[in-house]
Amino acid sequence: MKPTYSLFFKDAKPEQLESLGGKGKSLASMSQADLPVPQGFCVTTDAFVAFIQDLMTAKGLFASLAKLDTKNMGSLDKLSGEIRSQILNKTIAADIQEDILASYRSLCEMYGKEGELPVAVRSSATAEDLPDASFAGQQDTYLWVVGEDEVLSHIKMCWASLYTSRAIAYRKDHNIPEEDIHMSVVVQKMVNARVAGVTMTLNPTNGDRTKIAIEASYGLGESVVSGTVTPDNYLMDKVIFELVESSIQDKKIALIPDPANKRVIEIEVDPVKATEACLTRDELIFISKIAKRIEKHYGCPQDIEWALDADAEGEEAFTLLQSRPETVWSNKKTETKKHYMSGMQGLVGSLINPLSAKK
Repeated sequence: MKPTYSLFFKDAKPEQLESLGGKGKSLASMSQADLPVPQGFCVTTDAFVAFIQDLMTAKGLFASLAKLDTKNMGSLDKLSGEIRSQILNKTIAADIQEDILASYRSLCEMYGKEGELPVAVRSSATAEDLPDASFAGQQDTYLWVVGEDEVLSHIKMCWASLYTSRAIAYRKDHNIPEEDIHMSVVVQKMVNARVAGVTMTLNPTNGDRTKIAIEASYGLGESVVSGTVTPDNYLMDKVIFELVESSIQDKKIALIPDPANKRVIEIEVDPVKATEACLTRDELIFISKIAKRIEKHYGCPQDIEWALDADAEGEEAFTLLQSRPETVWSNKKTETKKHYMSGMQGLVGSLINPLSAKK
C-alpha cells in the first residue's frame, strides 16, 4: 500500500493516528470531536521514516547514537551537530514534496490565500506525550511560515530538532531506543492571537482537580510557554465557573505577527494596558468550560494551549492549539497508589502469616 505522507486532521482514521505523533494525534482527535481547532494537516511519520532511514543507516548514525556516552558533552554535541547538518542539507524526495505541497495548497484554498497562507509548523514526535515522560519543549515550533519553499524548509528544521543534544540525552536517560522515535510535523493555519496562554484542568500547586488554572498574556502564546513574559494567573472553580483568585502581572512585551515581512516580532505593550487583566470574566468562563470539555474528552487532567483570534469575536475567537496529559500530579498519584498497594499487600501477608511480619 502506498505510504501516506500528509493527512488532514479531520481525515485521519483511527489506524492512522499513531503516524501523527503526540501533538498531531491530539489535534486530529479534537478536530473530529468538533472542538475549535484551526484547520491543518500533519506530515506523517511515513515521510520522516522515508527521509531519515537511509540517511541514518548509510552514514552509520544510528550505530553512533547507540554507542554514545551522553556524559561526554563534547561527543554528544559533535554527533548532534553532524546529524542535524545532514538532515538540513538533504533534499526531500520528489514524491514526498508533492504530497506535502498538495496539502498546503488545499489549506491555502480553504482560507482563500492562494499559496500564501501563514502557518505554524510544529514538531510532533511519537513519544512526546507519554504519561510517564515529558518531551514538552524539546522539539521546535516555527510561527508565521509563508510559502511552499519555506514550509518544506521548516519541516526539515523540525525533523532536525529531534536530534539536539538535549533531546538525544533525554532519550538515552529514559532508555528510549532511537529507532523507535519518529517525527510527524503539524502544519496548521496561523492564529492572529490578541491573547494566548495555557490552561490546566487542575490546580498545579496542589493537584486539586476541582479547579482550573489559566495563564494568559497579550499576543502569541510562545511568550507564555517560553517564560519570556510573566503572565496573568487565574484560578477558576471547575463546577460553578467562578473566579477563585487572580494575579495580574505587568505584561510588558508581546509577540505579534509582522505580515509584511512574514515573521513574528516582539513589541512593547502600552504601559497602561500591560498592567490590566488581559481576559474578561466572560472569556475566563468560556475558556474554563472548553477546558472541562477537553478533560472529559480525554478522561484525564489536561495541559492546554489556546489563543483568542484577533480576527474573530466572542466565543468564535477561541482556538485550541494543543492539549496533552498533565504529568506532574498524575504521576504523583500513580506513585502514591503503587506505594499504598504495596503496603496493603504487606499487611495482608502479615495477617495471613504473622511469622512473616517478624522477619
